[in-house]
Amino acid sequence: MSFKYVGIILGASALSIGLFSANVHATTTLKEQPPVQIQAASTDNVFTKEDLIKKFRGLFPKQFDFLKSSDFQMNGGYYFPGDETMRYDLYFTKTIDGKQLYGNVSFVGKDLQIENFSYQPATVTEALFPAKVSKVEAQKIAGDFMKKYLDGGEYQLETDSYGYYPNQILTEPIRYSFSYTRLKNKVSVTDQRIEVSILGNGEIVGFYRNPETNKASTFDDVKKVKAKDGVLKKVKENIYVEKQYQVETDYQTGERHVRLVYQPSPNLLGVHASSGKYLTSKGYSVDFPKKSTISLLSSKQLPANYKNGITIEEAKKMSEKLLKIDLKNVKLNIDSIREMTNYNGQEVISVQYMYNFPNGGTGASIEIDKQTGEVIQYYNMKSEILAQMGEKPSEAKPLSEKQALEKAVEHMKKWIPSYLHNYAKPTEVAYMDEMQGSFMFNFPRVVNGVVVSGDSINVGVAKDGSLNNLYVNYQEVKSWPSPEKAISEKEAKEIITKALSLRLNYMKSNQKEGNNHYDLVYSQLFNEKSFSTLDALTGEWQVLNGENNSTVVSHPWAQEELNYFINAKILDVKDPKQFDGDAAISKGEALKVMMKSLTYMYDGYYYPEQDNQKQSFDNIDPKHPLYQSVERAVDMGILKADTKSFAIDEPVSKEQLAVWYIRALGLEQAAKNSTIYKLPFTDADKVQKELLGYVALANSLELLETEKGVFNPKKEVTYAELVVSTIHLAHKISEKGRTFLY
Repeated sequence: MSFKYVGIILGASALSIGLFSANVHATTTLKEQPPVQIQAASTDNVFTKEDLIKKFRGLFPKQFDFLKSSDFQMNGGYYFPGDETMRYDLYFTKTIDGKQLYGNVSFVGKDLQIENFSYQPATVTEALFPAKVSKVEAQKIAGDFMKKYLDGGEYQLETDSYGYYPNQILTEPIRYSFSYTRLKNKVSVTDQRIEVSILGNGEIVGFYRNPETNKASTFDDVKKVKAKDGVLKKVKENIYVEKQYQVETDYQTGERHVRLVYQPSPNLLGVHASSGKYLTSKGYSVDFPKKSTISLLSSKQLPANYKNGITIEEAKKMSEKLLKIDLKNVKLNIDSIREMTNYNGQEVISVQYMYNFPNGGTGASIEIDKQTGEVIQYYNMKSEILAQMGEKPSEAKPLSEKQALEKAVEHMKKWIPSYLHNYAKPTEVAYMDEMQGSFMFNFPRVVNGVVVSGDSINVGVAKDGSLNNLYVNYQEVKSWPSPEKAISEKEAKEIITKALSLRLNYMKSNQKEGNNHYDLVYSQLFNEKSFSTLDALTGEWQVLNGENNSTVVSHPWAQEELNYFINAKILDVKDPKQFDGDAAISKGEALKVMMKSLTYMYDGYYYPEQDNQKQSFDNIDPKHPLYQSVERAVDMGILKADTKSFAIDEPVSKEQLAVWYIRALGLEQAAKNSTIYKLPFTDADKVQKELLGYVALANSLELLETEKGVFNPKKEVTYAELVVSTIHLAHKISEKGRTFLY
């Protein structure tokens, strides 16, 4: 999503994705079910497999010439409810030198326009870091493909799009993603976009076009818009700021960091460019939206349902009562009950259950707060069961939003009373499912009088008033920044007003099904960026998650590699100014870097197997910061648990690193027969006899090299040497087809 009206015009093109506000609200959203495919009759299939292959090869000339017709499969035509445009899917797979490649492409309409494409090559070594193709070169490849695809349409490359870029292991290819949005009257249409993905080796491996592009739509007259300067002046005169807590989570460690920010006019989503009315979540208004009013659900903490906590047996009885369903031939089974620590760090009792009925079954789980006996995660499956059984849902008259809200509060008082004093009444309009007649409410968490973005209670109310779902998001945070230490609202408003600008977009202000009209709306930008927040403590702008390729440290021959590791959070450098890439690295730190390079580490999360955690070394217990790295290395065979302790603080020698590398490649058996190897080093006699094979293989594979014919087996490995050699290792692992994702 983005707004910035800067980009590279393709043919008759330009860029944008812009939603409608630079204010990002992290709320729990409803899971969208994939649209049901309706298979067309065989007589309606007007295209053959060869027709699709011909179209496919035309889009990707020469790239897939190695594929034969027999490598492709086609499914029959199909369409989605409400959109009778025919679609056709083509799949392909092939094994080359023992490695499998696969992909699929979907075409839509009579002219077989490509709608989406996904491809996984058999070999991606050239796409690993450092990639064969730079981002600039990849952008040109994507642009050339778009020119071919556009066929006279107008699109623009998005230069200010938001995306979450997770840390990437070295055995996975570099992937560049580019967003393009359609232009109408030289104005970007926010929800009509195309995504193109290029691997680091220059291959096109992904394409996605939003289905909205296919629909006939109407658009506001661009000639009737009000002057941007006049609208900007009105917004600046009325703009206000609100404090907000944002909880950021490191998805590898599970650690949470809280920031206190100022949000500019959170309730303003934009300004209608023709009428000058202000767009809010409730629609258009002639009045500028007011500040949010925080009204707590309870002024004090209410007693918990179970003051002394809840037992397994009590949890079972309560679950059976909650999950009881009044449907004939449907039987409830409680499959398992166990104590665990959930994603938010809470001690809970998880109840796995199943509904069985004549033609099938379905199940899920609920979570109960162990300390209070309150249900903090629940989903009512009755409507799904009715659908699977072919029965009609309730014909009750739908509630109004006000009535549904009252019911939601009643349900919360019944099931989670002790939580209510931490949450406020909704500050946003409820989401309504028109087909089901149900409402979804979002009750924000409040700390120190400040709303916590993303921490909320989500309550779904069915049209008959029953509880559809309940989810309590309550993250355990040790320390919250004090609002008293924030810069003043006056100062924050001055900073925000100075940075404010507007961008004209086409967008749907009404998201109801069947609405195909696009309004012209002025959206807010700050410092010409769509996604940024103002740090309330420092008064500095913070850009949200995105690619980070900054130079942090310098080094004569490993600068690029070191900075890549630091930016990817593989290497933890607390003080870049004091960092010395030529300093010796300890065994513990080296192992941690190696593991984070080759496998994803999720140190802060719960897994069922953690109930019986093993401990391979006496000095590395489950609470040790290196526990996950060490145990993962043991599982992968890189470390041997043949000693009582692991010397994490000792420097790692070059010959010891060779052992780890060869084990990671699965070549230990070959390395053990040391008598067959002859080392081409002048200092071969200094290598431990039992390590000769490891060193010989590591050198022959160019993982660890010599300097003027000298290997220096006892040399302490430096940070720079480790990152460069680990990259070489990742390439070899990729070539062998070994993976250590989890």
